Amino acid sequence: MPSSLDVPSEHVVATLFYRSDTPSHAVPHADASPRSRHDFLPHASLDSLKHGAAPTEKISEYPLEPPTPGPSPLDHLYGSYISQSCLTDFFVTLTNIIPGLLDTSITTRRLDNSALSRVAEISFPLPRTSSITLETLRRHDAISRFEREWNIEAVFQPDTIYRRYKRLAVFDMDSTLISQEVIDEIAALVHIKPAIAAITAAAMNGELDFETSLRQRCALLRGTPSSVWETLKPRITLNEGVPELVAALKRLGFKTAVLSGGFTPLAEWIAERLGLDYVFANHLVVSPDGATLTGELEGEIVHAERKREHVLRIAQMEGIRLEQVVCVGDGANDLPMMGVAGLGVAFHAKPTVQMQAPARLNSRSMLDVLYLLGITREEQEVLLR
Repeated sequence: MPSSLDVPSEHVVATLFYRSDTPSHAVPHADASPRSRHDFLPHASLDSLKHGAAPTEKISEYPLEPPTPGPSPLDHLYGSYISQSCLTDFFVTLTNIIPGLLDTSITTRRLDNSALSRVAEISFPLPRTSSITLETLRRHDAISRFEREWNIEAVFQPDTIYRRYKRLAVFDMDSTLISQEVIDEIAALVHIKPAIAAITAAAMNGELDFETSLRQRCALLRGTPSSVWETLKPRITLNEGVPELVAALKRLGFKTAVLSGGFTPLAEWIAERLGLDYVFANHLVVSPDGATLTGELEGEIVHAERKREHVLRIAQMEGIRLEQVVCVGDGANDLPMMGVAGLGVAFHAKPTVQMQAPARLNSRSMLDVLYLLGITREEQEVLLR
């Protein structure tokens, strides 16, 4: 039987992330966030061992049925990291999916230079004659099962020079660069959160489009003091790893942009704080005396299609190929811009967005985006010195 190397092929790279913030192993990975919840196994005391380690002596408290069947948490057995057993299982999974793929043609690189690796990069050929595509791999049931069993997230990309040498990074703002949703923060300040939430829910249920829901929510802000932006700034927090990621990208010569369905005052403040090159957001009108917000929007609305158009326009102005663009967001309105980029990343996104996005990343730090570009931990440390 011919191997995948006997026919023209393209190469694919899979970046595996161990989900170190949610291990089923008793000992967390060294990179796990100290803010995360870990379910440690209880330590048996000497006293309890003398009397037996059964959890109860009452027959009525024993379960009548076995636990619900599901994938075994193999990281619990093999360790809170990407073990060799995990990699071997991934190779087997790939060879079962891709006809003709031999495990001898698969290469591995650990990106965090550690025996207890959290991130690994696996490269392999994908025959152009094969019915298996990159999209098939991303959605394949066997890959999903592997991810659940080993507590792994796998990101698949074409392994080309443009994957390694990106030149433009574009970010959503709310819940991506920052932890907050700005309109919800304003609503909480002026005590209209339930009304705002009702419109948001209608939009999520498909009863309103983004622009209509945005205009309705903004109308509720009429009379809000225009000083609200300064009041909000101390409450805004950058997501973990954001300053470091932007600093590293700028060291590499990237152009950077924030495209926000939020509002100009905070988007421009975030852009200045991080040193971003481009910023586009929605503009809320201020009353003639400058004291309050009118609840109206002026100028173009930065909705999903507008974000996509801005990505195309910035790339064209900078002379950057779309294959060299990475877009990061968390909402459905970020999917169109992700779709035109060489790499679209759903970062801690809503479940429906994670299902549709080219790549998803749920690690605690956005700095992990650098691993998707093939940049090792050692190289990251050099960039951040």
